[in-house]
Amino acid sequence: MPGKAPDAVKSAVALAYRETDAAPRVVAKGRGLVAEEIIARARAHGVYVHESPELVSLLVQVDLDERIPAQLYVAVAELLAWLYRLENGGTDMPPPPGIPSIPMA
Repeated sequence: MPGKAPDAVKSAVALAYRETDAAPRVVAKGRGLVAEEIIARARAHGVYVHESPELVSLLVQVDLDERIPAQLYVAVAELLAWLYRLENGGTDMPPPPGIPSIPMA
């Protein structure tokens, strides 16, 4: 359609975290069709998908299989804590809002 702005290309980042890890790791990331596949596979396996363009834009800068930088610990910890509460029956709290830009220095 003329005059209509094209949809922004979707980006996605998948994180993995185990209690023995020092910090969550980036285990998948991509844009466009790759992002859509990451999201589809997460949903197919019952993995919660949180939409935060600001946080994704920071996480795509992290190399695959690398731990997230310390600057993102609080933002990611808040999301993981909310997911933990959700999985353990606490459904009365909304998900954390979009994460504001955080300088990566």
